[in-house]
Amino acid sequence: MKKTLLFAFLSFTAFAQTPEQKLAELGLKIPEISQPIAAYTHAVRTGNLIFLSGKGPKNEKGEYIIGKLGKDLSIEEGKQAAQRAALEHLAVLKAELGDLSKVKRIVKVLGMVNSTDDFTSHPQVINGYSELMQAVFGSKGVHARSAVGHNSLPLGMAVEVEAVIEVE
Repeated sequence: MKKTLLFAFLSFTAFAQTPEQKLAELGLKIPEISQPIAAYTHAVRTGNLIFLSGKGPKNEKGEYIIGKLGKDLSIEEGKQAAQRAALEHLAVLKAELGDLSKVKRIVKVLGMVNSTDDFTSHPQVINGYSELMQAVFGSKGVHARSAVGHNSLPLGMAVEVEAVIEVE
């Protein structure tokens, strides 16, 4: 019996992936961290919580993805922008922690969508962020969330997301 449990444990741990390995498997790379665009810091840690400042989405060239949902961008393009904002947050977490395996839980997310007055699919757009966090962290990536619309965001960004993360 003990040998069977030990074999099962060793087999499971042999296939366990780090968040970084999961990102690579998804074909995604953590981007370089850029300087804040105003008078703030990327993250503040207090105890076992990290409060991540709002991050906008950047494409592979490091340029902000701009536009208004309901006018310039489709829901799918907005969802991809939210995923890019998640990658920006992962870059900050990696810099803060050194290892994304130290994330215990994505606790709370606030997703802001640059949208027209009649756009109502904010949750579907911010799903790009949420789904990536769940893919990378599994059940630790499931979080409480708000998704709201705004008539503008800094620099015309398509989305901006802030989060609270529990860490070891």
